[in-house]
Amino acid sequence: MVKVEEVNNNYLVSLSPNSSLEGIYRIIFLASITFVCIGIGIVFYFFGAALILPFAGLEITILFIAFYLSFKWSSKREKIYISQEIVKIEKGIKKAEYSWKEFRTFTHFHIKKQTDKTIRLSFRSKGKNIFIGDFLNEDDKNTLIDEISRIIENLNSKSF
Repeated sequence: MVKVEEVNNNYLVSLSPNSSLEGIYRIIFLASITFVCIGIGIVFYFFGAALILPFAGLEITILFIAFYLSFKWSSKREKIYISQEIVKIEKGIKKAEYSWKEFRTFTHFHIKKQTDKTIRLSFRSKGKNIFIGDFLNEDDKNTLIDEISRIIENLNSKSF
């Protein structure tokens, strides 16, 4: 998902992966699957199939681990600050775990099409590429390209 905010000719572009379950809906979904799976295990336990219940617990444990990893991945965030003077990129889950800052005059927005027709976006400065939005789908990457191009054009027109 791509969100753009503008405050006094300073732009903040926020990037996050698409997520179908957020907030309380994650808990409701996992609770309903747990209730059904453990309920089936208990019914089979009372009918004499005692080994079903531990495997139902194992299944729920594996499911929780898979959803935890998926939810952790979907919590990734990237913030791109663009002003007349600087470009700053922050990456992280809840806080900035990686930060990069460079003067805008030395920075180029680079679009690279891979051989498998995927797009990689980066800011390039002093021979170093800082890739952004690798977790975005192709539609969101195209939206990001349009928004950053618009921001750069807008800032360039105001500098003269």
